Amino acid sequence: MALTKGLPSWKNAVLALLAAVLLILAFPDFDYWFLAWVALVPVMWAVEREKESTSRSVLVGWIFGTAFFFGTCWWLTYAPITYAGFPPSVAYLLFFCVAAVAGLFPAMFAGVLSVLLRRFGSLAFLAAPFVWVATEFLRYWVTGNNWNAIGYSQVSEWVLPQLTRASTAPIGGVLMTSGFVVVANCGFHWWLISLSQASSQSQAFQRFLKGLGIACFGLVVVMFIPALTALVTTGQLFSGNPVSPHRFVIAVQPNVPMSGLDERARSQLRQRQIQLAEKEIEKTAIRHQPNSPLSIFVILPESPMNFMYNDDREFQQFIGDFARRNSVSVLFNSAEPDASNGKFFNSAVMVGPQGGEIGQYDKIYLLPFGESVPAPLRAIVPAFVGSFSYGSEYDLLPLGDAKAGVMICFESHFGELSREYVRNGADVLIEMTNDGYLGPTPVLRQHLANAVFRAVETNRPVLRVTNVGVTAYINENGKVLDAAPVYQEDTRVWSVSKSDGSQTFYVRYGDWFAWLCSIVTLLALGFSWKKKKSLITADSY
Repeated sequence: MALTKGLPSWKNAVLALLAAVLLILAFPDFDYWFLAWVALVPVMWAVEREKESTSRSVLVGWIFGTAFFFGTCWWLTYAPITYAGFPPSVAYLLFFCVAAVAGLFPAMFAGVLSVLLRRFGSLAFLAAPFVWVATEFLRYWVTGNNWNAIGYSQVSEWVLPQLTRASTAPIGGVLMTSGFVVVANCGFHWWLISLSQASSQSQAFQRFLKGLGIACFGLVVVMFIPALTALVTTGQLFSGNPVSPHRFVIAVQPNVPMSGLDERARSQLRQRQIQLAEKEIEKTAIRHQPNSPLSIFVILPESPMNFMYNDDREFQQFIGDFARRNSVSVLFNSAEPDASNGKFFNSAVMVGPQGGEIGQYDKIYLLPFGESVPAPLRAIVPAFVGSFSYGSEYDLLPLGDAKAGVMICFESHFGELSREYVRNGADVLIEMTNDGYLGPTPVLRQHLANAVFRAVETNRPVLRVTNVGVTAYINENGKVLDAAPVYQEDTRVWSVSKSDGSQTFYVRYGDWFAWLCSIVTLLALGFSWKKKKSLITADSY
């Protein structure tokens, strides 16, 4: 009896699971983005029903969060099962533990909301968007990533999510989009509670009409905010940078397999990538011959090919001959030595038309437990892929007279990296990635969603070059263009241009909105504690 007393009711547990299912359906590959606008209503309702017990509210939030992360990130089990031979039961059990840890952050949201509900009643829902963003921000700082923050659900090509991104991301990043979506959830929650408390059918209908009117007004406001935001922050409305016909990027999607690569296979696949690139170089030169000379940049993605430019003289000769023969620059992923400790950087290296290296970027944000083990655990936990050194310089690479900032794989998840590039003068962002180890799963398009927000946040196009997909050009408004089919060998040719140099509010000031939400959350908790102490003092008399 004592045990069950500490647990939420089964009805509230079901409400938490319902909320998780709705939010799972809002993300790729389901893509019912509009469900994110109501998905939190059941869990908010459950927390309100359990508000007298913070611990039970926390459990409601934990059930919701664990189910959500398990349902959207189950693909993390693909590599252990496929390549490491883990039994599926073991892989899913281990991942459940990971999801349970991630679920602690929605649990915090639910716990804080229950405290505020006890102190302020329904007014607590005015603070709920701030609390949600604060807990997403805390997850980022504690775990080192914020994968599938609720704002990332708004990557659809439908008009409303495009407007939602345009009105929030250039100002406060993806977390401001998260806050905007939670505002909608709070509004729907208030509306449903208001309807349920109506004393008659007539009153319920009146409240329905009132709520519908408020919703329509809100939609009109949402339509106007993006226009004003775009004009104020970038001076333009849904228009890209001017296109230069003389600078072209050839993106190669080679579809390199994740296993079975002996020296012969590597040599054949390497030659095949060059053949694909040369075919497009020839077509581009013929098509634009009247406008010559051309500047052509070939980009090869991150892949299991394991290039080592500095240490492999034969590869230096191979890639240099290709660049000289075709008068092109080549950007590729390579393991480059770190002279300070004998380890390697995960790097992007650019070789110029003369055949020599002209630029290098060393990956700053390494994949935890994949490329580097967090410092406190390095003595006891091995890295599954390698133990790389952390880069420290935000090096820009030349694209003719334009400049590019490079994001390697997981780095497209970090808004502060792309904004630092743009602050330093980047005209375009390039993402080189390989999601092949995670299979033909939702990770391909969930990862794409990150790049969409980096483009919108910075008002810079993202040239996304991948091994297995999704290779695509993402314009400044977050529209995904010219996407290549996944798990197929393919190439794409895109023109690039200099930007006008403008910087969005987010580029200038970063995660100011997330910090504001964190401060508001702490102040709300402080006021609730002060009110509680005042009540205790009054009762003592």
